Amino acid sequence: MINIVKYKDLGGADHGWLKAKHHFSFASYYNPKRMSFGSIRVINDDIIKAKKGFDPHQHNDMEIITYVRSGAITHTDNQGNKGRTVAGDIQVMSAGTGVIHSEYNLEDQETNIYQIWIIPNKTSVKPRWEAKEFPKDPVKNNLNLLISGFGKNYKDGTLGIYQDAYISGGKINKGTEVNYNIKHQVYLLCSYGKIFINDKILEKGDAAEITNIKEFKIKANDNSEVLVIDAPK
Repeated sequence: MINIVKYKDLGGADHGWLKAKHHFSFASYYNPKRMSFGSIRVINDDIIKAKKGFDPHQHNDMEIITYVRSGAITHTDNQGNKGRTVAGDIQVMSAGTGVIHSEYNLEDQETNIYQIWIIPNKTSVKPRWEAKEFPKDPVKNNLNLLISGFGKNYKDGTLGIYQDAYISGGKINKGTEVNYNIKHQVYLLCSYGKIFINDKILEKGDAAEITNIKEFKIKANDNSEVLVIDAPK
């Protein structure tokens, strides 16, 4: 089953320095029908103004993933970690027993990110942060595997999280087809462009909930970019 979630139907808020769209209930946005998608608890589509950002705040027992779509985000935390993550790259943070962090757009232009929270399968871990650069060239047959879960299914060369989840992504040139084999269930994000998933169409900012099938095909109708989150129910 493929259920399309349109960008215009997302919840959200405009804080001036931050324009946020919420795929699931978050902060002041509450929708009892949109609480989570399996172990995926939060997906926020955030546009952060230049020289603005999230002041220091605390999290516990959550896997927090930031995919930078444009611009860059600069991370600092009370564990001594600091780093700048640019468009097309990802940072992950395991909040574990508790971490205080800030995320700022220190650039001269807006930054657009996906902020993703996944419920961990291991709690009370030592907090950790890591970032990684990934290939920027358009993909051919398969998406780039960006994140996998620690344990027996962990894939070398990826960022790790405490959940048996896989996050893949990449740019897809117009006319290119990409196949994806599902392990659990998929929440797919169209970062920009226009794509078909089987016979369903998605445009910039749209998402798709993909359940009860084992594989699907992405075809780019324009030059596009996607992010595929394959996570347990």
